[in-house]
Amino acid sequence: MKRLIIILAALSLAANSAFAQNETTEKRWAVVELSTIYMRLQPDYEAALETQELMGTIVEIAGEKSYWKEIVSPQPYKAWATSKGLVEMSAKEIEAYKAAPKVMFKELYGHVYTQAAAGSQTVCDLVGGDILRIVSQDDSRAKSRKTRVVMKGKWTQVMLPSGKTGYVPTSQLAPHKEFMSIAKGEGSAESISENTTESIIAEAYKLVGVPYLWGGMSAKGVDCSGLVRISHIMNGVLLPRNASQQIQCGDRVPMNINKGFWEDRSDADAFKAEMISRIAELKRGDLVFFGTPASQEGQRDRVTHVGIYLGDGKIIHSSHLVRINSLIPGEDDYYENAHRLLGATRL
Repeated sequence: MKRLIIILAALSLAANSAFAQNETTEKRWAVVELSTIYMRLQPDYEAALETQELMGTIVEIAGEKSYWKEIVSPQPYKAWATSKGLVEMSAKEIEAYKAAPKVMFKELYGHVYTQAAAGSQTVCDLVGGDILRIVSQDDSRAKSRKTRVVMKGKWTQVMLPSGKTGYVPTSQLAPHKEFMSIAKGEGSAESISENTTESIIAEAYKLVGVPYLWGGMSAKGVDCSGLVRISHIMNGVLLPRNASQQIQCGDRVPMNINKGFWEDRSDADAFKAEMISRIAELKRGDLVFFGTPASQEGQRDRVTHVGIYLGDGKIIHSSHLVRINSLIPGEDDYYENAHRLLGATRL
């Protein structure tokens, strides 16, 4: 009995020690260094692409294997990326990074140059939504928390997460502050103004013709939710990554749906009337979702696709490529899966 008590006490001490160690272990952080990193399901280049993440994004390191890091991004998403695309920082360095003045790259594609001249050697490439620190005149490490973003002249000196510096045409940059997130039930005219809505749609239009890429979220390729997310990121609005998550943002738009048309659309006139009814309450800029309706009461609809409503029955979305289609049957640009429209939200 005494021996049993000693063993139990030892196990308890070991457990408490392990718990205390876990409690004091600091999280590991990193910042994305490349224009886009590719987050894969497994630490292997042949593994499925889950998503992309953009330069300047702070991620948590959850594990590692060889030159691969398992990271958790704010999308939120957990997957693997190579270490060359990341710059690990301490918690203190991360706080300094957050406080530093930053700019966002606003074009579809571009470069950081070693000199303030387009003909000079490139430091790296850039895609829309990338975030860079700005090099202040008095402190190349941007230590001051009060330093404002000031861009003068045709070129702005910027800094990558690693500390490398270079130049970007000032016209391609915009000051960057914190992102706005929109939770469920927060959609209103105050959340996203009419001007911001038009800017979001304009960003989506820039990507028309870009090929569909599963997991893509940049000019290098986009999937449906990637198109929606990057168009909003470019305007300071942070949405979750997947369509099934995006439908939980903002306010639901009322939509009358006859589920029978999922199976039988032989009556063309009735089906056209059905689609006109479904989109009757939509406004320009609403997110529209497609998929399969729940088969039983209490279950959720299965969301598989998302686009942005443009008005007059049209949407912009990524399906095979980024394109504009109509939700109204009989129109020349009718979207072949329009009958799967099952909901919409307003941000």
